[in-house]
Amino acid sequence: MSVENATAFYEVLVSDRDVYEQYCKKCSQQGVFGVWNWDKTKIVHFAAKLGFDFTEGELDQVWFETESDSTENSIKTPTYSSF
Repeated sequence: MSVENATAFYEVLVSDRDVYEQYCKKCSQQGVFGVWNWDKTKIVHFAAKLGFDFTEGELDQVWFETESDSTENSIKTPTYSSF
């Protein structure tokens, strides 16, 4: 359920420019070579203030799509035959 909350949080970010700007200011910092560093702890706390409840691990699942069901279904093991 919390993965769904993380997904819903990002849907709000996409649809509300003011919330997105606050998110950028409070949860990120520009690093070397223009790369942005995102603080997962700050993101979770920021989302909680908006009523969304999820953990850093669940945030990782949304970011990297590492949910076990989708990963297991997408991995195909090749079969090799010996000659």
